Amino acid sequence: MGAERAEAPAAPTPVVITGYGVVSALGWGVRPFADGLMAARTAIGPFDRFDAGRQRTHLAAQVPAPAPRLPLSAAAARRLSWADRFALAAAAEAVRHADLNVKRQPQRVGVFFGSSTGGMLEAESLYDGMRDDPRHVRVSTIASQTPAGPAEAVARHLGVMGPVETISSACASAAIAIGCALAALREGSVDVALAGGADSLCRVTYAGFNSLRAVDPDACRPFRASRAGLSLGEGSGVLVLERAAHAEGRGARPRALLLGAGVSCDAHHMTTPEPEGGGAARALCAALADAGIAAAEVDFVNAHGTATPHNDESEARALRRVFGERAARLPVTSTKSIIGHLLGSAGAVEAVATLLSLDSGWVHAMPGPELADPALGIDAVIAAPRRIAGARVAVSANLGFGGANAALVFGRGAAR
Repeated sequence: MGAERAEAPAAPTPVVITGYGVVSALGWGVRPFADGLMAARTAIGPFDRFDAGRQRTHLAAQVPAPAPRLPLSAAAARRLSWADRFALAAAAEAVRHADLNVKRQPQRVGVFFGSSTGGMLEAESLYDGMRDDPRHVRVSTIASQTPAGPAEAVARHLGVMGPVETISSACASAAIAIGCALAALREGSVDVALAGGADSLCRVTYAGFNSLRAVDPDACRPFRASRAGLSLGEGSGVLVLERAAHAEGRGARPRALLLGAGVSCDAHHMTTPEPEGGGAARALCAALADAGIAAAEVDFVNAHGTATPHNDESEARALRRVFGERAARLPVTSTKSIIGHLLGSAGAVEAVATLLSLDSGWVHAMPGPELADPALGIDAVIAAPRRIAGARVAVSANLGFGGANAALVFGRGAAR
């Protein structure tokens, strides 16, 4: 008998992106978001979501008023947190963008979201109300207090009847959720996934990061020598992901490809990244391997880029480990420099930013005239957008407390 031959693994089911939606401090919708990114116009500034007067810093990236009217009854609207509202608005825009009728096969549609705070702001307000006058407290204001609130609100109000999953793994949450959606589509448990995340500003996280002295008193400056911490933000990003055959069958236009996803854990420290960037590098390599893409094929990176001294140094080392000498000339940007750090939803909004750059061929810049810290050894895109003719592949990375790391690989065009 001859030696048995191992069969080559089957190529993963192609997954396409047919729509996306955004709510950010630049405005409600993709258009103001895209315009602000290309203008490198920071949305980090004074805010009034709550009183931060006693904190050491006083800036954040708050979603502007007025909020659009959602097609909900007054009673239903009262039960929504700010994070829920952001999620519903972004999901509705994504569904319109994809020309998708969720109710045609609702049991074949899933929701995969990341969140850190959910309706924490509303829980804080309830506590304040109980302390001041418990007779006038409306308990329904914390109906969506948990991190699962935004995903459940999207499923409930859009009529989704497939799986509804929420990942709460610090700042990597939404990127991990998008990876979970990719896995569900590949294995065939859903045909369509609404994947993303939503978070709002709240006192707990604002005070917590301030107590760690991780917040810059000014707008954050990722990858600059003068970087002094992050800036917090709020909002939501949602992608409509579909099996390529399903999208083709309903005549949808693929806008991009989700090629791969990777995760890892540093197991190093509760708040500090592993200094050599090993965990982040493993997530990046896992995502590239999952996508079947070589590091040399990547055209640009949307980095986590929080602007804390430790994160940027560790992440730069990770990029050098993965891309070698090419890291010094591979364009790197950070969307957080414009809309702040959206915590559990950061990966979703930054995924949309990455897709916009792929589609236009322009990598958005980080605001400010100061050049990149030369000690980092990376090519940071600063002040003006960078033209990358023929860009085909991009990577978006998110790194969270506790050592949670996630990376996504996106491709331009339709499924091959």
